[in-house]
Amino acid sequence: MAVATPPVLGFVAPSGSGKTTLLCRLLPLLRARGLRVGCLKHAHHRFEVDHPGKDSFELRAAGAEQVLVASRRRWALMVETPEADADPDLDTLLARLDPSGLDLVLVEGFKHADYAKIEVHRSALGLAPLYPEDPAIIAVASDRPSLPAPAPPRLALDDPEAIAGFVLEWLAGLGGR
Repeated sequence: MAVATPPVLGFVAPSGSGKTTLLCRLLPLLRARGLRVGCLKHAHHRFEVDHPGKDSFELRAAGAEQVLVASRRRWALMVETPEADADPDLDTLLARLDPSGLDLVLVEGFKHADYAKIEVHRSALGLAPLYPEDPAIIAVASDRPSLPAPAPPRLALDDPEAIAGFVLEWLAGLGGR
């Protein structure tokens, strides 16, 4: 029997808007409400999961296309894609997660993918909001007191409790936990 794919909710904004900070504040609140949450983050730059001198790094440097490192408490799969000319597709990456252990997946980035999103909008950056151009944005977490109409619901960026409540209401509307 196949395990149902957990709902996916994204957080989108330009770099420096506070997406990761907000997610780090939301995660413990959602866990305290009994949700098992996975995260998928897009990186615009090269990154290293391990470091020179570690066996996993040396195995990759020697030519391994995939390296899976495992211990009793966690495991990580590193896949080399040096010939890729585009970022991986969100659905392809979501398929790598184990849905049996998750009630919700929070995605940071992948703003052009078609999935429900909360925009993080910080007025100090002086940038136009994304929601007028993206119908998948279901709410805006902002430090602005109001948003130009027509706008999705505005959530106070400095109130992670309210944002967690919105996420739970959204999940309930999907028939989720």
